[in-house]
Parts: sequence; structure tokens; C-alpha cells
Amino acid sequence: MFENIKADFQAHGRDCGAQGFWVMIVYRFGRWRYGVRPAPLRKVLSLLYKVLYKLTQIVTGIELPCEAVVGRNFVIDHFGGIIISGYARFGDNCRIRNGVTVGLRRVEEPIAPVIGNNVDIGAGAKLLGPITVGDNVVIGANAVVLQDVPANSIAVGVPAVVKSRRPAAPEPASPETEQR
Repeated sequence: MFENIKADFQAHGRDCGAQGFWVMIVYRFGRWRYGVRPAPLRKVLSLLYKVLYKLTQIVTGIELPCEAVVGRNFVIDHFGGIIISGYARFGDNCRIRNGVTVGLRRVEEPIAPVIGNNVDIGAGAKLLGPITVGDNVVIGANAVVLQDVPANSIAVGVPAVVKSRRPAAPEPASPETEQR
């Protein structure tokens, strides 16, 4: 738990005042308490988690239940209006912004998105249902993603249109490097 919190602190720019960091502390505590023995102590810690979870939810406007699976260096860039389903799964190095919803498409189908590594989700984006988002993907602001997004893509629009990411253009050689 403490190693993950230390990594989250680094990922949030070493800012103790970042509300996303507060949420990650409560999230990591909630995951950690599952392994606590004996059971009566775990129940006390579960009660403490539920109080802390509700408090951070009210103060920050971020809902990240400990049932969701979140990888390392998960960054909540801005606070407010963020809802993540307990069924969601995130890879490493993901970043989300305010107004993002990652959840179920229908209550009868308890299946939420699976997000890969190095995914950047723009403000107001909605990712809903049994979809998979590949590695190195950018989800545009206010996009509504209802279909799978392959690796190395961009998803923009309502409903989201998936486009391939262009590789970075090589920088032109300067006259000094050409003379060498």
C-alpha cells in the first residue's frame, strides 16, 4: 500500500493538496484492507474505509471505489464529476480529467470498460459498457466511447470515431548537423 501511495504522490507532481491524490490514498487503503487479518480488525478498517470514501467523494466529487482495478501512476488530473464503476479496470500510466465517466451501459449488464496502459482520457469523456481500450490511446474531450478502441488510436466525437494516431514526424536536420 505504501509503495503505491508513494508512486501516486510522484505521479500527482508531489502535491499533497491534489484532490486526485487524496482519492488515491483512500483507494489504496480500501484495496489494502482486504488482506488484513483477523476478520474483526478488517471489519473495523472497512468501516473506516467507507467513511473516508464517502468523505472524499463529497469533498472532491470523485467516485473511485476500491473494487475497481487501477494500475500504477494513475493520475486524476482535475477534480469534480468523475465517476468510475467498481467493475472498471485500468492499466498503468493512465490519466483522467474532470467530468469523466467510466461505467456500465446498462444496469443489467455489470460489465465496465477495460482500459490499457498509457491512456489519456479528456474532460467530460464517457466510456460505457463492455469495451476494451488499447494501449497508447487518447480519448478526446466529451467523447462518448461505446465501441472498442484499438491500441495507438484516438477516439473523438459523439459517438466516438476511432482514428489511427500519426507517428511523430522526424525533426528536420539543422544545418549544423548536416555539416558533421
